Amino acid sequence: MCRIAGIFSREIPIDTMNRMVLNMCELQKHGGPDDAGIYSAETGNLVLGNRRLALLDLSEAGHQPMQYESRYHITYNGEVYNFRELKETLKELGHQFHTNTDTEVVAATYSRWGAQGFARLKGMFALAIWDSMEKELVLARDAAGMKPLYYTRENNGLAFASELRALRILPEMDKANENWQVYLMAYGHVPEPVTTLEKVFPLPKGCFLKYNTGTCTYTIQNFKHYSFSNVIRDEITAIAAIRQQIKSAVERHLLADAPIGIFLSGGVDSGILTMLAAKHNKEKLNSLSIYFEEERYSEKKFQDILIDKAGCNNRQFLLKESEFHQCLPGILDDMDMPCCDGINTWFISKYARQQGLKAVISGIGGDELFGGYPSFNQMKLSSFLHKLPAFMINIGRRSNTKQLNRLSYLNMDGIKGIYLFLRGHFTPLEIARQLDASEDDIWDLLNNVPVFQDLPNLPLKEQASWMEFNIYMQNQLLRDADVMGMANSVEIRVPFLDDDLLKLVMSVSSKVKYEGNGPKPLLVNAYMDELPQAIWKRPKMGFSFPFTEWLNKSEYVKEMMEAGSANTKQNYQRFKEGDLHWSHLMALIHLNKKKHA
Repeated sequence: MCRIAGIFSREIPIDTMNRMVLNMCELQKHGGPDDAGIYSAETGNLVLGNRRLALLDLSEAGHQPMQYESRYHITYNGEVYNFRELKETLKELGHQFHTNTDTEVVAATYSRWGAQGFARLKGMFALAIWDSMEKELVLARDAAGMKPLYYTRENNGLAFASELRALRILPEMDKANENWQVYLMAYGHVPEPVTTLEKVFPLPKGCFLKYNTGTCTYTIQNFKHYSFSNVIRDEITAIAAIRQQIKSAVERHLLADAPIGIFLSGGVDSGILTMLAAKHNKEKLNSLSIYFEEERYSEKKFQDILIDKAGCNNRQFLLKESEFHQCLPGILDDMDMPCCDGINTWFISKYARQQGLKAVISGIGGDELFGGYPSFNQMKLSSFLHKLPAFMINIGRRSNTKQLNRLSYLNMDGIKGIYLFLRGHFTPLEIARQLDASEDDIWDLLNNVPVFQDLPNLPLKEQASWMEFNIYMQNQLLRDADVMGMANSVEIRVPFLDDDLLKLVMSVSSKVKYEGNGPKPLLVNAYMDELPQAIWKRPKMGFSFPFTEWLNKSEYVKEMMEAGSANTKQNYQRFKEGDLHWSHLMALIHLNKKKHA
């Protein structure tokens, strides 16, 4: 796992580009503390850079950027879990290898099959490959969007990096996209393809960008995407297949030449992953848990049950309010883009690194695929309300009642309107007041970007799954996992997003997958005999902290809010009175952070 960067330019001298890429990599050093490398193609006006977090082949043989044959150079961030199988296939086709890394296999895969080879990679990745013969630079990102990759195309050139902060130092790239504040207040995150920089964009997941350095033109094409089908229609078949695929996924994700851990929250998803991982390699596994003095937030009693059942090495960390206050300003600085969550992931990643772990397993994806969120049961009512005439939807537009107030989002077409109705933070009217802007302009921005596909033929609960997978998980959970994990030099792995498992779960009919008692009925039924009853019968808590109480006592936040606008002060008072959720306050913190600094 690494951080990557690079520049192609006809106008910038190669020595200057070298310095720029070195600086870009230095800004991302937290995500790759073990090694640094740079490659300059003077005849190609190109520089590639890499910061390495060594997990496979810890020797110097894993140094990047890596040359393959005499034609290709690769800088790569990721883990491809089927690289050994691919390596054997490529050997049979005549390819030779000199390292035990997946990086070399990825380069060989491209040399054999070109961009079509990306579809063969099962794992998470963001990469750049320079083809010195064709004079082409190729960028690619995994189909589930687990790893980030940002690019900008300006002045007969192309630049890319794993984090926005690295691109911000380039000439003319630090111009802010002022509209990010609108999206943050609406979504609670900055949704792709929006970024906080006007000229920088994320490469879409499952896509590759091919840049011709001769003509300075590029194309973006899709190489893989996931879709729902209705192939498996009986529960017995589904359960057998799911048990096998989750077992295989966990075993693949334990692949490492360095110590590995697992986040154990005390819920169903992390419980299943912990037990399977412990069964596969109990001695190597280290589970990590956080608990609190505030008992109503602490999941320690459930963690203890699972720790006793799994029997693996475990460390539990008591996170105190004083540590939260001490770390909060630094955590906000570590966010590459503002988000109203992710603080929890930062702390567990910090503790993982303190234990000497470089990789940890997370249960992200279980709720999105198997139906763990309230939205799955709210889709029927939401869909009905979505079809109401506009005058009825607008009845609660100026209401002080949150649910009525948010009804206005159902004026928006498609799944976007339903998502913002169910998960939106502030309404366009509230955003306009906070930003001193026109409400019509706010509506225009939100209506036009991002664009989501139509889902007319999907059952309602699969629409919920698509929505949570492609909006909430993509833009918030996965980005948090990557940024907050790598801020602490820790790679976060997500077995529920394993390629084979994703294809399988999406092939199970909606009726089999979601009908039953409680959240995630199919997943629970699949592991009911192995999970302690106290775990699968418990109410869902999520991975939450006592944020309301702690933020309420934060002098840092208080000083920031009291220095803000009249509307900021008013919303802060709403929070103090219990009328504004802590995650909504986080949006205001991000809006006022720069002014406060």
